[in-house]
Amino acid sequence: SRKPRQTVPHCALWRPSMTDFSLVDLDRIIAARTNASPEESWTAKLLSKGHSKVAEKFGEEAIELVIAAVSQDDDAMTNEAADVLFHLLVLLKAKNIPLADVMTELARRTGQSGMAEKASRAS
Repeated sequence: SRKPRQTVPHCALWRPSMTDFSLVDLDRIIAARTNASPEESWTAKLLSKGHSKVAEKFGEEAIELVIAAVSQDDDAMTNEAADVLFHLLVLLKAKNIPLADVMTELARRTGQSGMAEKASRAS
């Protein structure tokens, strides 16, 4: 079972409230760190190794998410889900695929049922 999270007053945080934080915000942070020194930024270090290494790291994080889900450890699953989202956005950056393109594809898919969308990909 999940432990209740301690609330911190908004004014005490050094960044905007996480309830206001989005994938677009994370994508902007990743973009800003792209040109940083690999000695100072994990994002820059990972990107400097090329898209295959970024894809490998994304795969590792995805496996850790599955393990957390199967073990029914909600806190670990939350942490691993955050890692997966972060590394997915880094992978998109490594492949020069804008997050907006992914969001557009998701929006397109929500216009029909999941079953119909899946069937349309099979043909």
